[in-house]
Amino acid sequence: MRKYEVMYIIRPDVEQEAVQALVEKFNNVISNGGEVIKTDILGKRRLAYEINKLREGQYVLVQFTAPAEVVTELDRVMKIADEVIRVLIVRDVA
Repeated sequence: MRKYEVMYIIRPDVEQEAVQALVEKFNNVISNGGEVIKTDILGKRRLAYEINKLREGQYVLVQFTAPAEVVTELDRVMKIADEVIRVLIVRDVA
């Protein structure tokens, strides 16, 4: 299993309870075959550029280890979630 980091941005109008539920949902996808090392909810921040007429977003950073199949499934689940604006999954080489 390899180490990965995923950063995703959630719409700014989503309430805090719903953000927690989304984080749990995505962490459960990772836990089906992988292991979540660390989850940081960085909070609401200004975007570098406007995305879908939004200027802010709630950032979440997750570090985990998983096989490639889990990463593919996580990417698929995140991209169909309406609350998620952007997703970036990278392999941690350190």
